[in-house]
Amino acid sequence: MITGPMCKAARALVEITRSKLATAAKVDEAVIEAFERQINVPEPAIVDDLQSALEELGASFIPEQGSNGAGVRLKFSRSVTRRLAALENEGGPTGTDEVP
Repeated sequence: MITGPMCKAARALVEITRSKLATAAKVDEAVIEAFERQINVPEPAIVDDLQSALEELGASFIPEQGSNGAGVRLKFSRSVTRRLAALENEGGPTGTDEVP
């Protein structure tokens, strides 16, 4: 389970606002703000929704390992992220990924 500061750090890494995260995770923006500011911890299902939304947007959460603390990083390098963003919404029909 992620913490409020990890949520805030992930949001900064993937460069989205609270309102965009709220829309992506279907969570009220005020709940996210209280979580990030460590005022209140939402129920585990909401935290899971936030984590899933952030992972979909490119964040990767690193679990705590011994003396190394938990953290967050980008799934892709910034150059790969920029190239993917350029291809996004490019248009055209989509094909299937099924291999016969």
